[in-house]
Amino acid sequence: MSDDMRTELSALGEFGLIKHLTDHILLRNATTVKGVGDDAAILKYTEAHHVLVSTDLLVEGVHFDLSYVPLKHLGYKSVCVNLSDICAMNGKPEQITVSLALSNRFSLEAIDELYAGMLLACENYGVDLIGGDTTSSKSGLIISITAIGKAEPHKIATRSGARENDLVVVTGDLGAAFIGLQVLEREKDVFKAAPTAQPDLNDYQYPLQRQLKPEARLDIIELLESLEVIPTAMIDVSDGLASELLHLADQSFVGFDVYEEKIPVDPQVARVAAEFNLDHTTCALNGGEDYELLFTIKQKDYDKIKGNPNLSVIGHVTPDGAGVHLITRAGDRIPLQAQGWDALKES
Repeated sequence: MSDDMRTELSALGEFGLIKHLTDHILLRNATTVKGVGDDAAILKYTEAHHVLVSTDLLVEGVHFDLSYVPLKHLGYKSVCVNLSDICAMNGKPEQITVSLALSNRFSLEAIDELYAGMLLACENYGVDLIGGDTTSSKSGLIISITAIGKAEPHKIATRSGARENDLVVVTGDLGAAFIGLQVLEREKDVFKAAPTAQPDLNDYQYPLQRQLKPEARLDIIELLESLEVIPTAMIDVSDGLASELLHLADQSFVGFDVYEEKIPVDPQVARVAAEFNLDHTTCALNGGEDYELLFTIKQKDYDKIKGNPNLSVIGHVTPDGAGVHLITRAGDRIPLQAQGWDALKES
């Protein structure tokens, strides 16, 4: 291939590459209800429940930095981010497989520590580790996890079900994981300059926890079930609120208006964002790795969720072609762009 025919992957970005590779995939089996394009694939083996399958890859130096991420935390997080994809389909995770590629700098004791975190996550979420693979690596640690879950067919929430006038809901709070990453990166730089310095992280416990040990929101799936609320569309917030809204808009053929004052941000996160001269709304929109759930509901279900401290209504669905907008505190209407995490974009 000549250089003048070469297309750089960074020109497409992660989601552009996925679209390019999968646009022409044909589904041949009746058991495949939905393939590529959502948080998880949907497989039909029984009428009562559909199987949900999702897989994710975590690469040292790209997704995590072992200079400040403890192996046990990494193991826990690697499981939770995969379980989150099952939750994002309004399903319940039940099994995982784990595959590792390891360089020779890792000892048995180190891998035991990694697995201790994985097994703790499995215990906390009632999930079985049922298999996987191991091989060698010349580039550090690579973790690949596949999560398997199930859901009743009529309760599955895909990215394509949002409809005009639905309400937009997000769980928990946003921006904390990104702020936690900023703290860790700063302390790494301090350590490089002064290896004997001892960091004081007492004022940063919440954002650090959100970065190092996120939780999958299985509790929200159970809450929605108890409230008899079925989301019309759903996605998890892994790449930033703005990116996820644009994914939903694209696949549901709708627009969104979300209101800045409604976006939930923890006070500690707002304070630390200011310390880094960052706008906390921007962190919530573009930071990523929160693993909260973003979903839409019918207006008739509002009374079932209003006042719940786990859920915030942040906007509503607008017609196709209206675009995705942030309504600022000053009343300005700003088009949102995807500026969150993209593994293939040039930095």
